[in-house]
Parts: sequence; structure tokens; C-alpha cells
Amino acid sequence: MKLQVLILFLVLGTVILIPAMAQQKDIKLPPEATEFYEPKVKVVTPGKENNLPPADAIVLFDGSNLNAWVSDRDESAAPWKVENGIFTVVPKTGGIKTKESFGDVQVHVEWRAPSEVKGKGQGRGNSGFFFMGKYELQILDSYENETYSNGQAASIYKQHPPLANAMRPPGEWNTYDAIFTAPRFNKDGMLISPARITVLHNGVLVQNNVELRGPTEYIGIPHYVAHPEALPIHLQDHGDLVSFRNIWVRKLD
Repeated sequence: MKLQVLILFLVLGTVILIPAMAQQKDIKLPPEATEFYEPKVKVVTPGKENNLPPADAIVLFDGSNLNAWVSDRDESAAPWKVENGIFTVVPKTGGIKTKESFGDVQVHVEWRAPSEVKGKGQGRGNSGFFFMGKYELQILDSYENETYSNGQAASIYKQHPPLANAMRPPGEWNTYDAIFTAPRFNKDGMLISPARITVLHNGVLVQNNVELRGPTEYIGIPHYVAHPEALPIHLQDHGDLVSFRNIWVRKLD
């Protein structure tokens, strides 16, 4: 018994001593041992004012035209109205999509619900920002407007309600800043990692790196089906006069 106790004591002492020695060794390392210079961090000149695009951004709308967009029905010229530096949904013309395709992105978009309040719930200031044409960040006038939680403004539609309702009153501009990570599939079409998104609504964190369960579904349970690594961004025509301005993206992949 005494021999067994002695062996146990020696083993425990060794287990405790080795990490302590390693820690002591680390302390003796020079500071340069934990510094690295490669890869170099690229220089990106930020926008001169808040919300203006940084130097490496792709500007999707600068107030002048919709040349970066096409109709999502037939890829003809985007049919929505541009006036006074903003563009507005033309109901019943269909949604629009970007000519360029995107995967992982940082997005900035400013939008405004009509100042004249019409309808309620989902019938009030409704549109949608679709990453890859599949994953919807809801646009809705949720100012003192009751609807289902996972369908209000800044929700990942029918999946994740926002952490807060940060809406401004009808007629005032709202801002979304989002980081979207596209899903990954292997060569056989199996999902490797799901899409994820972080969203700030008017500077308030409303989606904190949430995992998407699949593309947006109005009816039924979302599920993944393999798709290309990059696809166009879509804006939805839901029949309401929602306006947009100052839209830019940064590719993160």
C-alpha cells in the first residue's frame, strides 16, 4: 500500500511540475517570440464620413443610377424609380438583383419605410434584403407595428427574431450593417458549414453571429441545397414603397 501511495505521489508531482516548468520557460521567452509580420495587413482608407464606403468597397448605389442592378424576372434594366439620390420600389414590377455575385460580404444598406402609414403587420413597409438571393434580412416598418417576432424588421425571416427593435419612425432612414458568411458545401453537395450573419440595425446589435438553418422559406422548414459559392444580392418587391440609398459591399473571401 505504501509503495502504491508513493507511486501515486510521484505521478501527481510530475503532472503538476511539467506545466509549471513550461510556463516558466514561456516567461523567459523574448517578446519577439510572439510577434509576426506576415501576412501584412492591407491598408483600407475608410469613408470620409460615417456610412460612406471605404476604399475597397463595391458601391451598388451611389444615388445616381441602378446600373449595378437588373430585374430579377428577366435581367432587363432594373425597373425601380431613381430620384433625388434615392431609389424606390415600383410595386408589381418584381424585385431587382445585382449584376455581380457575392459570397462572404460586409454590407451597408440604408432604407426608409413610407412616411404615410398604410396597412399593418407584414403589410406595412415590407421588402427584403436577400444575401445570395436566398437568405433574407427582413425589411419592414416595425415601428409600433405588431407582427410575429421572426418576421419583424432585422429578423432573419422566419428563423431568428432580432435581439431588439431598433426601428426609427416611418419616413426616417434606417441603416443595416451586416457581416454575412456564406455556407460551404463539399464536392458531393453536402453541407460543410452553414451560413452565419451578424447585423447592426441603426448601430444596435440585433443578430449576433447567428447560424442560418437554410435559405428563407415562407412556408415550411428551411433546409440547405448545394448552390454556387457566389450569387447575386436581391431586393424584394413586396408591393410597398420602400426606398433605398447608399448601398455598398466589401468582399470578405
